[in-house]
Amino acid sequence: MATNAAPDSGNPNARRDASVVPGAKAAGGADSVIVLFPGPAPRKLSEVLEQLITEFHMRRVTLREVIVVLQGRAYNLLMLLLAMPFLLPVPLPGLSTVLGLVIAAIALRLTLGQKPWLPARLLDRELPPRFFPSLLGGARRVLRFLEVMLKPRQLWLTASPLLSQLHAFIILMASLVLLLPLPPGTNFPPAICIVIMAGGLLERDGRFILAGYLAFAFNGVFFALFAIYGQRLLQWIWSWVAG
Repeated sequence: MATNAAPDSGNPNARRDASVVPGAKAAGGADSVIVLFPGPAPRKLSEVLEQLITEFHMRRVTLREVIVVLQGRAYNLLMLLLAMPFLLPVPLPGLSTVLGLVIAAIALRLTLGQKPWLPARLLDRELPPRFFPSLLGGARRVLRFLEVMLKPRQLWLTASPLLSQLHAFIILMASLVLLLPLPPGTNFPPAICIVIMAGGLLERDGRFILAGYLAFAFNGVFFALFAIYGQRLLQWIWSWVAG
């Protein structure tokens, strides 16, 4: 399949992660639709995840199929779900780079105020069998916390397209850290930032978005200290080996 856009579920009642930006004109003269944040009345997160588990329980699944199931909530929820494995002490052989690339690609398009687009190669990349059941089993407490805590509030933080692009930029920066060849365990800080920010955008929760900025600031402090003391540790090891 050549198309790289999100497949349409065909359900007229399905929600769309879209907001029309006044003044933006498409080629035909109509208002262009820019995907920034979801609309009202979402399904519960647990219901969405149970549907993923039911449909993709024992077979390999492509990201294209996942987007169809997620319908209008696809991209913010997809970023949240794909950041989850980095929070868990589970190996991701051959997947960590792919997951980070997908998050970065979606966040980049949102940062530019454009509809998310993924290369066909990523859309057709297969995830391992039982990927979602394993993910849900390991992240159940986190997901339950998100489902209970997330709700629309401080809506001014998601009402502006410009602010939404800024929020997406924070996710982009965090996702780029996931792509760096860093030691095991250092993926947790950027991943938690992505989960918090994506959750806040998903439910228009301004408090979660503010918490995401705090998590991003923590990332800056963490990696600054990591660079300083990591360099000192390497110098000490080198001097010890050199005698």
